[in-house]
Amino acid sequence: MANLAKIRKESEEIKNALYLRNHMRRIKVIVAKLGLDGHDRGAKVIARALAEAGMDVVYTGMRQTPSQIIETAIQEDADVIGVSILSGSHLELVGELMSEMRKRGIDVPVMVGGIIPPEDEDSLKRMGVAEVFGPGTPLSIIVEKVKSLAMVKRA
Repeated sequence: MANLAKIRKESEEIKNALYLRNHMRRIKVIVAKLGLDGHDRGAKVIARALAEAGMDVVYTGMRQTPSQIIETAIQEDADVIGVSILSGSHLELVGELMSEMRKRGIDVPVMVGGIIPPEDEDSLKRMGVAEVFGPGTPLSIIVEKVKSLAMVKRA
């Protein structure tokens, strides 16, 4: 009986430690430039704002492939992926990213920002994108959305 009580106690301690790890660690966000887009000022501004809001941010740099973004998200145990794209190839590249994530069973919310025509937002959301942000979106809105998506993922 003493062993069973000890095992139960240890099990409860492990469960509590896992809860704390999942709910108390800082939010981890991947910020990536997908495709051949060569302008990254906006992505860097977003990355900085998220870091200043207390999040761990991994900026992958420019010219990332969907596979590279997914690998980074897996390695970093990301809560949210933010993709910045200005090149106009958002439907093709984000579609490839979302498809690859589904095939690999990766369940990390994806946000897309950049020059996205309003008529393409619904298509991106049908692909599984959680949120689309255009130019001029207040940083506070982006920060709050990342927090919200991370908490839903961790629940």
